[in-house]
Amino acid sequence: MDIMNTPMSSENNTTTHAEVIKLGVDIHAGKYVVARQIDGASPQAPQRFTPEQFLTWAKKQTRLAGQVYCCYEAGCFGYVLHRRLEAIGVVNYVVRPRNWDEYGEKVKTDNRDAGELLHHLDRYLAGNKRALQIVRVPTEKEEQQRSESRQRDSLAKERKRLQNQGNSAARYYGFSVPAEWWRPKKFAVVRNELPEHLVALLEVWHRLLVVIDKELTAATARLERSNPRMLPVGLGALTATILDREVCDWNRFKNRRQIGGYTGLCPREDSSGGRRQQGSITKHGNPRIRHVTLEAIWRLFQFQPNYKPIVYWSERIRSGGASRNTSRFDM
Repeated sequence: MDIMNTPMSSENNTTTHAEVIKLGVDIHAGKYVVARQIDGASPQAPQRFTPEQFLTWAKKQTRLAGQVYCCYEAGCFGYVLHRRLEAIGVVNYVVRPRNWDEYGEKVKTDNRDAGELLHHLDRYLAGNKRALQIVRVPTEKEEQQRSESRQRDSLAKERKRLQNQGNSAARYYGFSVPAEWWRPKKFAVVRNELPEHLVALLEVWHRLLVVIDKELTAATARLERSNPRMLPVGLGALTATILDREVCDWNRFKNRRQIGGYTGLCPREDSSGGRRQQGSITKHGNPRIRHVTLEAIWRLFQFQPNYKPIVYWSERIRSGGASRNTSRFDM
């Protein structure tokens, strides 16, 4: 019997025809490609929906089975779909994006991605917790606060990009400009020293940079004011705020290993038999946290040089011991 074609008298008087329905969803701006599996049957051919059509269809699935599970990859579309699915009774997982072409076939389609998401969801629900990496969904407030700090980061990068555009234009014509050449006082000097055609180019970037710098300064001040608590020497309010907003909830971690894995600040490892080889950090995790954490560590070296871990690692770095990455297990 095709459960999609089963007649139903009303939403409140519906017979459950399946125990579990699983959905793998490959999402795009204007369409969702969805693969479905009913109980332990073979997966069905993927279907295409508009976003609104999919939500209507997904709600119908909750009336056709005791429980509906769904998953899609985290990305630029945020968590709106997740919250809407949860609101209609679907258990949804937002998962870490990955390359689903495990065998290197060099074939990637929306249908394949949806099918692989469904396949791994089935394995995950069967007990293989490594089949998917589940992303923690922040609360709406956490998400909004994090967007504010990330917008400040984007402004800083855009300021640097436009500043480098000016540097590049000056060097192209055989001139050099001072650092932060767009600052009003410096640009007044630059305007008198460079040819007219080059000044005309720089003035466009100058106007943009002045506006961006004003917005960046205001965003920085807002973030610093939002973190009035006492902080260790060398850890500024801006860094602490960015860390708090990226992590969202420090209680999500149960041990130090989880923090290391989330930040990517743990060593790579290639071990087999009696051989163990550790390399540089994995960089597998949240890059924003990793960047501000590394900056904080170097400030810790500067402001608290007598801190025991700093003394220990300073000695290892000077002796070259920190660079040794190969060792043998005790036999």
